[in-house]
Amino acid sequence: MHLFYTPNITPQNDAWFLTEEESKHCARVLRLGQSDQVSLIDGKGGLYTATISDPHPKRTILKIDSVITEYGKRNHYLHMAVAPTKNLDRLEWFLEKATEIGIDEVSLIITQRSERKEAKAERLNKIITSAIKQSLKAYHPILNEAVPFNKFLERPFDGQKFVAHCIDGPKSAIKDLIAPQGNYLVIIGPEGDFTEKEVTDALQSGYKAITLGESRLRTETAALEACFEVNFLNR
Repeated sequence: MHLFYTPNITPQNDAWFLTEEESKHCARVLRLGQSDQVSLIDGKGGLYTATISDPHPKRTILKIDSVITEYGKRNHYLHMAVAPTKNLDRLEWFLEKATEIGIDEVSLIITQRSERKEAKAERLNKIITSAIKQSLKAYHPILNEAVPFNKFLERPFDGQKFVAHCIDGPKSAIKDLIAPQGNYLVIIGPEGDFTEKEVTDALQSGYKAITLGESRLRTETAALEACFEVNFLNR
């Protein structure tokens, strides 16, 4: 299946064209021609079947044959808030794998011990886009700009909220707290973990403390572990 990302397409379209980047990939890299069939995703749950009318390397034109809405819609909503890693490759790895496993929204949080204060959203979104095409997903996860941790805690969230940390104190496993088929927000700290004050602030903001096991995990590994557990528990 040749899959292309077309975020502005709607079910009402009977014809469409690919962006220059996607057109080049279609006509020159894949060497697809007139009358070849392809699939399109809009990032909002739409999966389209289309036929190539004109395989132009700058503006490939397509005829829309059919559409499936809410393709692959999951029974829960997962929002991960993660402190950007010092090595950006590790954050990109997390976004790629989490998208393939299943995630709906990602927020970048800047904590007291964060070694990286920003990350380019454009590049990170390209990683996510590539991952949804790789894993045949019709929903494109939302990526939010980096914000200070205390500001993030002020944001409302209608669902269960969890904070994973390594500080001594009472913590539970996700499986013992999660209510299936719900909305979940999990926050993961930086390489040096959250400070005690940050954990206290999170708990006072309605978050529940969780553990991800006995091993000391890297930030991106901890985030992916939490992502996997939530998805597994909702199968």
